[in-house]
Amino acid sequence: MRFEDLVAWQKARGLARHVYAVSAATRFDADRALRDQLRRSVVSVMANIAEGFERRSPRDFAKFLMMAKASNAEALSHLYLARDIRYLEDQQFAQLRAESEELGRVLGALRLGVLRTTKPVAPRPTPFVHSDVQADPVGEPVRGTRNSELGTTQKCL
Repeated sequence: MRFEDLVAWQKARGLARHVYAVSAATRFDADRALRDQLRRSVVSVMANIAEGFERRSPRDFAKFLMMAKASNAEALSHLYLARDIRYLEDQQFAQLRAESEELGRVLGALRLGVLRTTKPVAPRPTPFVHSDVQADPVGEPVRGTRNSELGTTQKCL
């Protein structure tokens, strides 16, 4: 499998193409900073999906998917501003928002799927504990004395 086969990457690519098309309009010429930041954020979504996939570690991939999801949210935020200042028509904004929200759902589902395939981290080995030392519920060693008649341990302060 290649990253290009991932539905999430394909949707991110489609959103990026759409953003580039609408931001090429002359309305965005007045605010190149917003146009460029919007474009960078959608490109970042695609790039993070691809880079995370190529890491070949499920934990790394999940981390990069979260970054892609965050970049998608950043792009959506920029789209709201572009609509508010009339760089985008309401219909254009609605279409881009729908694409971004769908992409966010796909990224979230993919991330959960990747995390389910990861092996749990093995617990750290417990250090050797003498018979008169126990660990309290927080994991701190606590000195105790054995009450051999009752078979219990009492904490000594």
